[in-house]
Amino acid sequence: MNRLLLLSVIVIISGCTSTTSEHFPDVEAASSLMPKSDSYYDLIGLPAPQGAMIAAVYDFRDQTGQYKPIPASNFSTAVPQSGTAFLAQALNDSSWFVPVEREGLQNLLTERKIVRAGLNGQANKIPKLNSAQILMEGGIVAYDTNVRTGGAGARFLGIGASGQFRVDSITVNLRAVDIRTGRLLSSVTTTKTVLSKELSAGVFKFVDAQELLEGELGYTSNEPVSLCVSQAIESAVVHMIADGIWKRAWNLADPSTGLANPVLQKYWLEAHDDSRVMERVNQG
Repeated sequence: MNRLLLLSVIVIISGCTSTTSEHFPDVEAASSLMPKSDSYYDLIGLPAPQGAMIAAVYDFRDQTGQYKPIPASNFSTAVPQSGTAFLAQALNDSSWFVPVEREGLQNLLTERKIVRAGLNGQANKIPKLNSAQILMEGGIVAYDTNVRTGGAGARFLGIGASGQFRVDSITVNLRAVDIRTGRLLSSVTTTKTVLSKELSAGVFKFVDAQELLEGELGYTSNEPVSLCVSQAIESAVVHMIADGIWKRAWNLADPSTGLANPVLQKYWLEAHDDSRVMERVNQG
């Protein structure tokens, strides 16, 4: 009887192992490009602008003040401090903005001085720096942990399985400011969830009076926070472009076809009701 029970437990755990192994892809040691999300394809799927605007990004900071909830993490932040790089990349990938370097402006000016010194009095040969038309402001304004939590499990005769999940939230605010007047052309706030989940199965059983059988297996998945920040910023850029078109702060190259763009209409429907979107499309 004990051998039959032991054999049954081994079969159950083997089945769980084969099922769980599907969630463990082969990890490649080679580096690769950051995976592209749906928000990235929305970004590059927008209609063409009447003209690309030169945009400056000085600082896109983490304004949350959140630190990782683990021991000895006083100097480890919960949110990556690379918002400026992600925003500059999103603006560069879009066809609407041409970002100019401002975060490393002092380094750029130093190199220009070195070049100018090597021109032997012919400094007019070095071109002037481009001035920006739009100033991008904002930052990562919130990081909320345990927005939703839950789980379930069951155990019978010492054999069972359980699962639990946790949802965090990242909020990004992006503002476009007209440099000539200081007017706020567009301001959007986007939120991206960060999902963490755990699945586990185990057995705890006395085979006989002096023999104990115990086994456990599990699988944990955590969305990379850096990818979630990148997606939230990309979504904010798309929303800002759509909001600027809606407010006529900037124009499409061809309104007759651009207003029918499915990406543009999808983001308009997220911000406005159906009747207003159809009215805006019909107005051209």
